[in-house]
Amino acid sequence: MARLPSTTTIGADEVIVTVGSQQALDLVARALETRRIALENPVYPYARLLFESHGLQTVPLTLDPFRGPDLDAWEAQLRAHRPGLLYAITSFQNPTGYSYSSHELQRLLAMAAAHDVALLEDDWGSDMLSDGEYRPALRLLGGPDVLYVNSFTKKLWPTRRVGFLGAPRALVPALVAGKRLSTLGSPPVLEATVAEFLDRGYYDTHLARLQAALDERYESALAVLRELMPDDVRWTTPGGGPTLWLELPRSVPLPALAQRLLARGVEVLLDRHDAFIGEPHLHGFRVSYAWLDQPTLRHALTVLAEELSATR
Repeated sequence: MARLPSTTTIGADEVIVTVGSQQALDLVARALETRRIALENPVYPYARLLFESHGLQTVPLTLDPFRGPDLDAWEAQLRAHRPGLLYAITSFQNPTGYSYSSHELQRLLAMAAAHDVALLEDDWGSDMLSDGEYRPALRLLGGPDVLYVNSFTKKLWPTRRVGFLGAPRALVPALVAGKRLSTLGSPPVLEATVAEFLDRGYYDTHLARLQAALDERYESALAVLRELMPDDVRWTTPGGGPTLWLELPRSVPLPALAQRLLARGVEVLLDRHDAFIGEPHLHGFRVSYAWLDQPTLRHALTVLAEELSATR
């Protein structure tokens, strides 16, 4: 049995092992009958680019991480465009860091059922949350009809890209056929390595250490932001995980700011036009505090604060 980040289980015949979560998204995109997909806006850029490369029409669902999703507006989009699938990153959404509440997840399930829309949950981040907190997966609340994607890549070894896709048994043959077209198969040595790590019980111990490290870096990032950022800068507080969204005043020209930061050795990834569908309604970028040690992050945010002050 494959264990989900909840008390539910799924059978081995409902799980397809993939080369990271990106291949899982690719398999679903290949198999989707109705060639329209609803996406959070902004969304994980490589998911959007992947779906569009398969010729899928995208239906944007505006996500404001400071207010949460306007689910009435989302339902109007589903009603008007009737996509075949709704793709959502339910915990620590990329790029905003937003996590859905239980009420919002229940509403998503109700909307999907009312408008005959399948759900694809990208749950890359829920097991990065500390053990002291609980966040249900959409798959747990919605049952086996929810397509569920997760990956060990970010949590174990970035070079060992092993993920999995949980799907209803009736869909598994079509998804496996897509995998054969895509890669024929996954590297068995990598899969065996992860399987051995899980069987020996090492993953839970590793995850506890990872969560503690993430919590430490998260709290450090918030403390530095509160100390250094001007009053008109705001940021999301996801409660943990690897990333948050930093929102700047509209008066700050982002490309020019990024160039000045790069000249001082600080790189900001402005993937706005890949992450957003249409004109961006947010004006900022991700702060990926998980990937930097605390002194490095503090240095980078200090440089950012100095450059923001220079624009006044």
